[in-house]
Amino acid sequence: MTAHELDEIMTLHWPAVLRGAMRGGDEWMQGFTRSIARHAKRASWRPSLKQEQIMRRLVSELHTAPDNDAEVIER
Repeated sequence: MTAHELDEIMTLHWPAVLRGAMRGGDEWMQGFTRSIARHAKRASWRPSLKQEQIMRRLVSELHTAPDNDAEVIER
């Protein structure tokens, strides 16, 4: 994972992944997402290969999951 990809995931996608995990994830998922958010605050941190794979899967699932939080506005 390049530094640019990591920045993009952590800035644009990880907050939503973290919220989703806190809302409906199991205990392991909640701990993992919080841990990644904590580690990413260090400029020198890079995810391990296993962490990277899980992060990419979670971001992918975020974009393919149905949006149940959408609010319908009628005129």
